[in-house]
Amino acid sequence: MKKYSLIYTLLILLAVGCTAEFEEINTNNNAPEKVTAQLLLPNIQRSMINEVLGTGWGIGNIVIQHTAKIQFVNEDRYLWGEQNGIWNTGYSRLRDVENMLKIAEETNDEGVKGVALVMRSWIFTLITDSYGDVPYSEATKAKAGVFYTKYDEQEKIYEGILNELKTANDLLGKASGRLAGDLIYNGDYTKWRKLANALRVRALMRISNKKSPASELAAILANPTANPLFENNSDNAVYNFLANSPDQFPNFSSRIGSFNEFRASKTLLDTLQTLKDPRMQIYFRPTPATESAATKLFIGVPNGMDDVTALTYLGGSQNHSRVGPLWYEESISPAGLNVAKGVMMTYAELQFLLAEASQKGWIPSNTKTYYENGIKASMAYYAVAVPSGYLDLPQVALTTTSADNLKKIGFQKWIAFYYQGLEAWFDWRRTGIPELKAGVSNQNANKIPVRFIYPISEQALNGANRNAAVAKQGVDDINTRVWSIK
Repeated sequence: MKKYSLIYTLLILLAVGCTAEFEEINTNNNAPEKVTAQLLLPNIQRSMINEVLGTGWGIGNIVIQHTAKIQFVNEDRYLWGEQNGIWNTGYSRLRDVENMLKIAEETNDEGVKGVALVMRSWIFTLITDSYGDVPYSEATKAKAGVFYTKYDEQEKIYEGILNELKTANDLLGKASGRLAGDLIYNGDYTKWRKLANALRVRALMRISNKKSPASELAAILANPTANPLFENNSDNAVYNFLANSPDQFPNFSSRIGSFNEFRASKTLLDTLQTLKDPRMQIYFRPTPATESAATKLFIGVPNGMDDVTALTYLGGSQNHSRVGPLWYEESISPAGLNVAKGVMMTYAELQFLLAEASQKGWIPSNTKTYYENGIKASMAYYAVAVPSGYLDLPQVALTTTSADNLKKIGFQKWIAFYYQGLEAWFDWRRTGIPELKAGVSNQNANKIPVRFIYPISEQALNGANRNAAVAKQGVDDINTRVWSIK
């Protein structure tokens, strides 16, 4: 009997020892058991920037007539169908932002909360500006049992966005240290604070056709210590891509044929040629037929032509300027890495917005300085100098006529917005500057679209709330104007 007791004891000891060993062997020290803000933030930033660039390339650049298509031209003729990228990616990443906010609350981390609120505000701005009324107050609440989210009115969404950006500014003003994992500002809370306030200016101007932004803009500018703003291009909120995979500029891995479907829009290229604007040779390249010739020609394509007409325009694709190499094969070069970025907001945009606000009398008069700062900053971004006499050109120089000045401010902003997602489109819908004409062979009754339709899946998955939104906002098509531009 003693013999069996001894055997049982040995077996128990062996089992305990083996279990301990198994636990040690099966523990992966490189796989954290608890998610941190530092792990969530990079994917939020990377995913959203890539989506903004993709939608900007396929729709944004075309609808605003920075580029045009010569093959597979449906987008250029406004045969859009569903454009779900901003919706799907936005709401997916907002779940991660919600987790960042929970982590910040648990750890009482003001910096993390401030950055999360800025990202949340920016993402919701993209979604509501693309679709209008969308889920906001009940979004990302599935864990709390909210599966069928109501669509909030855009007016209420913007109220929430502005309040959260203001809160973010206050929180970031108290934050210390740096936030690891940040791919936009390398964890610099001071720069995030400047972005929060710059986005407040953008949001206030975005809804300025509905609500006067005068008092809030004046309050922001009156106290730069409490409400710091971008001071120069070093404050630009941009995502920097790398020369090596897997984080290269998205176009770099595109097929050459797909890239070459997109050409310079005649609308923008003719403008740049008239002004002898040095950004032309950055934005575009000479026609393939003249790239190696002594005399190089830059020729744009009218927007909205049918496939045959577009492809054969002026003798064919050898006579159409392509998009500049810095956004394609040279995007991994030192020069390309300085230009081909994912843009959230720039100092140049802020200056143009302030120039507009100043011209309209909403902030103290400093229109000329803001306006010229915007032009200089845009050119500096592309490492080109403002040509001598450029600011004095009749098409550029401000006058004593307010309406004329506003057109020039908006026009230069449109030029500077090249390949910056959907911002040029959002801004054009509000201002009507420049006075664009619908594509020549468009299929939308000569109207330039002003929104995306809701994802078709919403009809099945959230039909009652989607239908209620359509009843309030208007027919779910690309011509129904959202609240901020009605």
